[in-house]
Amino acid sequence: MKPNPPKPKPNPPARGRSTLGWWYTATGKARERKLWGTAIGIGAALLFPLVNSALGLGWEAKSIPITLFIVLALGLNVVVGFAGLLDLGYAAFFAIGAYTMAFLTSTVSPIGFVREGNHVNFFLAMFVSAGVAAVFGVLLGAPTLRLRGDYLAIVTLGFGEIVPLVIKNTPEITKGTQGMNPIGYPEVPGFANDIVAQVTGAPIRFAIDPIPWYYLIVAVLMLSVLITARLRTSRVGRAWAAMREDEVAAASMGINLVSTKLFAFALGASFSGFAGSVWASYLQVIAPEQFDFSVSIFVLCMIILGGLGNIGGVIAGGLLLGFVDRVLFDWINGFVHGIGSAIGNEDLRLMDVSRSRQLIFGIALVAMMLLRPEGLFPSARVRAELHAAEEDEGAVEQERAVLVDIER
Repeated sequence: MKPNPPKPKPNPPARGRSTLGWWYTATGKARERKLWGTAIGIGAALLFPLVNSALGLGWEAKSIPITLFIVLALGLNVVVGFAGLLDLGYAAFFAIGAYTMAFLTSTVSPIGFVREGNHVNFFLAMFVSAGVAAVFGVLLGAPTLRLRGDYLAIVTLGFGEIVPLVIKNTPEITKGTQGMNPIGYPEVPGFANDIVAQVTGAPIRFAIDPIPWYYLIVAVLMLSVLITARLRTSRVGRAWAAMREDEVAAASMGINLVSTKLFAFALGASFSGFAGSVWASYLQVIAPEQFDFSVSIFVLCMIILGGLGNIGGVIAGGLLLGFVDRVLFDWINGFVHGIGSAIGNEDLRLMDVSRSRQLIFGIALVAMMLLRPEGLFPSARVRAELHAAEEDEGAVEQERAVLVDIER
């Protein structure tokens, strides 16, 4: 009888390295990098108004729509990036949230007691708007559960076109193309909104100062990031990932595709309604032209550019596209107008480069699909899927070449 072989001893820690550092794995390092990145991002967002004021950039008003559209992108990332459901009518939920806020807080609301001055508190109306948008998300998702891919995209595109048309053709309820104005402001102690407070110099006012709006939207953004990050690692997030990769295999493993899809649609729509309610109160006027198809495409571009399924990538893509749309185009316009004035060319002096934004974004998307289809900062899962597909294609091509050589 042979004696048992001695058990292998674990490798000792490297010289000069503690036992704790020896057990410090790559997973721990990745988690630490993520925590540091999150802390730096939060710090940068909170300190941005101070830096902006110190440098005299004047980007307060421009940063608000950029941040708000990032919230929209995070919601669409749940539907497209996590669940793999292509939604081209996302702007419709944006409009539903905005008009729900107007119905609950505006003096021109079709609801009688609201029109008489008994408006709903802004923060309560904000959550009600998210809930109403989620209900419409379920109503859209329920009849389209059997559809996939292009067919689902066509149905959601139709829904996105129907909602602005309904708003435009019901002036007795939504005021049609005239728009609804005014809309209720947030009511926070110390944040005065009335004319008297403006004259007397109250500390901070949502009515005239963009800084409170910025911090409110940053708070909404942080809440959105927290919710999506927790959901991605939850049981529902794993079900979304399985459904995105293969619906048949996911169903055979016991995943309820109906409830999983409906929850994805409802959650994504609630994010859009959440952002729409804040957008309506910030602008103080909403009209159906603000929620056309280009809004859905712009938000989808943020996700594709940043990286499908990656929360940090979506934020980076939103910041990049928002900077191009809100800041860079203004700089280019000023530069072109200056050249036109210098050489006496009237066409250059009056040219508006921002009117070609759709062309520029389209060219950028085509370039991304050719050069980096996974986006700038893709999630590890999406990157692995794409590279695995490329390896499979390479193996097939190699086998085909070998067969051709044998036949010769």
